[in-house]
Amino acid sequence: MENYFNYFTEIEECFQRARGSPTLLSTLDWALIESWKDAGIPLEAVLTGIERTFEKYHRRPKRFQKVNSLAYCSQEVLRAAQQIAGGEAGSVQRDKPEPPLEKDDFAVYLKRNVDALRTASRSQEASGQGVLAQDLSEVAESLAAIVAENTDWSANPEGLEQRLTALEDKLTASLTRAASVELLAGFRSEIDRAMAPYRRNLASTEIESLERQFIKKGLFEHFNIPRLSLFYMWPGG
Repeated sequence: MENYFNYFTEIEECFQRARGSPTLLSTLDWALIESWKDAGIPLEAVLTGIERTFEKYHRRPKRFQKVNSLAYCSQEVLRAAQQIAGGEAGSVQRDKPEPPLEKDDFAVYLKRNVDALRTASRSQEASGQGVLAQDLSEVAESLAAIVAENTDWSANPEGLEQRLTALEDKLTASLTRAASVELLAGFRSEIDRAMAPYRRNLASTEIESLERQFIKKGLFEHFNIPRLSLFYMWPGG
């Protein structure tokens, strides 16, 4: 994993810049970004794919439909990722500005999530979700134990990200078990409607990943649970 966590914001800004307007990204767009991140698609491939999509769009003689979603850029993003992986000529190499990662930045972020998880645990206990409350408490204490190590994670953010990913996977499983059938069905209906105009632009593996990420995002927001990945340290993540 690249030592670069401003993935979400860079993509959002690139899309808005290419489109020429400060369009807010949709839930589908954020889920798509996360699916690219989880698939290990480099930031430079996503940015290149977005730019190529708009270059082709502006060369069209007639433009009846605006590019309103990142889903329209998916094919070019995957093509750019393949070119970069194969070392093909013409793939764009970018200088990626590294955000200043200091030891205190990690400590503040981790402690904030510990507090948020403990608060969420108490809230779920009060609402009768005892099993979920216990799961949240356990993850909070695991996260607190990482904080107590007092490690300078700026020297090894990848190691920390691996541990946070494992904890977030545990949270995802807990939230899925706690969710009602109606809630999950609602998420699936919503993602089906959101993807309908863009399915032809998406590979089957992307569709499956998008569905998972869309439901995951919905669960974390519904239960007011913080995301733990270091990619969420910055606004926009």
